Amino acid sequence: MPYNKYSRIVTQDPTQPAAQAMLHAIGLNEEDFKKPFIGIASTGYEGNPCNMHLNQLSLNIKKSINAKGLIGLIFNTIGISDGISMGTPGMRFSLPSRDIIADSIESVVQGMSYDGIVTVVGCDKNLPGALMAMLRLNRPGVLVYGGTIDSGNHNGKELDVVSAFEAWGEKVSGKIDENEYKCVIRKSCPGAGACGGMYTANTMASAIEALGMSVPFSSSNPAKSSDKIDECNLIGDTVDTLIKKNILPSQIVTKKSLENALRLISVLGGSTNAVLHFLAIAKAANIDLKLNDFQSISDKTPFLADLKPSGKYLMKDLHKVGGIPAVLKFMLENNMLHGECLTVTGKTLAENLSKTSSLTKDQNLIRPLDKPIKSTGHIRILYGNLAPQGAVAKITGKEGFYFKGPARVFDGEYAANDGIKKGIVKKGDVVVIRYEGPKGGPGMPEMLKPTAALMGAGLGKDVALITDGRFSGGTHGFVVGHVVPEAQEGGPIALIKDGDIISIDAENNLIDVNLSKNKLESRNKKWVKPPNKFSMGIMVKYVNNVSNASEGCVTDKINE
Repeated sequence: MPYNKYSRIVTQDPTQPAAQAMLHAIGLNEEDFKKPFIGIASTGYEGNPCNMHLNQLSLNIKKSINAKGLIGLIFNTIGISDGISMGTPGMRFSLPSRDIIADSIESVVQGMSYDGIVTVVGCDKNLPGALMAMLRLNRPGVLVYGGTIDSGNHNGKELDVVSAFEAWGEKVSGKIDENEYKCVIRKSCPGAGACGGMYTANTMASAIEALGMSVPFSSSNPAKSSDKIDECNLIGDTVDTLIKKNILPSQIVTKKSLENALRLISVLGGSTNAVLHFLAIAKAANIDLKLNDFQSISDKTPFLADLKPSGKYLMKDLHKVGGIPAVLKFMLENNMLHGECLTVTGKTLAENLSKTSSLTKDQNLIRPLDKPIKSTGHIRILYGNLAPQGAVAKITGKEGFYFKGPARVFDGEYAANDGIKKGIVKKGDVVVIRYEGPKGGPGMPEMLKPTAALMGAGLGKDVALITDGRFSGGTHGFVVGHVVPEAQEGGPIALIKDGDIISIDAENNLIDVNLSKNKLESRNKKWVKPPNKFSMGIMVKYVNNVSNASEGCVTDKINE
């Protein structure tokens, strides 16, 4: 099979003179027309530290690809900063951007007849969006992560973006003054790179490395490091191997490699957003993955990593003790991975890890198996009369495993933020934030601002929070999201009133409101569906097409 399987449609067909003329215009010659064309999809843009350096990395990657006798062609797709849009109307557009990224990369590679694809990604939705496109295309490709940010520092305390969110809660509760608040803001994010804890971007990057779709160390090499530059400079070798051996994403992303990714997420205490994203990734790969699969893997996998948000360390610290490859090697040695899975290097995961150093001795970041932070994973899939089709909890063990209290109901995040600021939320409450699901939000915005405010106000250990929205990877506390059916669809969460007693049992995976079936049915008859918040544009398309959270919020579901 020719290496230029797709590009030859335009470069080798004599009935395509206009296409060839336009390729001459970009500087290619007839010898170049015989070479494979590799699309380099950059999510680089100036407005976000996670992405601000990606266009430069893409240039390094292009140089590396061209040095191998291939033709690298850079194009761009979008990105939306969760950190900047958090708590604003802009946050509604974050999750939908995942599918726009996937659609745009798929469109360019198909439309331009590229033979392979390198995706260069930074912020949260970039990673799953890019991978979904790569799986749909099923052409040789590799994902390159832009890397994690360095930590900030104020008065000897390490800071990251969540420090800034929690500082707002400290300020409104009177714990710190305005000057201290501004200092934390100025110093939290010192430069390029994705948010520094085991938040969504680092969670997804780590899991995708375990999946086999990025090269070793891609997820833990810091953004501003010579290691990241060296990685990009070697991508040409990786792409050359993939093209010549015709190694496709469908050979790499299998049910077993997905299990590897999900097990690593459990070990690291990763973001609950990974549930949404891996459901969507599995669908793009045509692999049967269900919500309950996350629970079964969590039941068998300990939580070992003392990483923020619930722990002490940042991704840069993990890099210093061996990075994600050292964690994977530890897992492989303890029979927690399928080592036979193929990766983008052309070798198996076990073969890659055979050349990797073990975790640094005397490190405290990854706990030994006999002293886990929690003996099972932190992700819990809950069901009950409040979530008949499922909900996702993030329980690290530090919050306890059971919470029962009266509901404090808010129709939307902004009302909840005001309630926290005014002191309406009290110890023992179960805060309910509804009408924030994929259709109700719309866009299923993240609830980091209210959860960080609760932490900053000193209520983090004394209240629970449930929502049909989702959470940032930076969220910690007794929180349950992804409640399905959502309020906008008339789910039981829409029927709760202040004072209703809600119980959350993270050991038996139950979430219930103390109301009879007849009472819920009576309230349901009186419920009136609110009007959609948008009447035109992308959000109308999204609401009309998006599936529920338990199905991954995909927008290409075939209506049966």
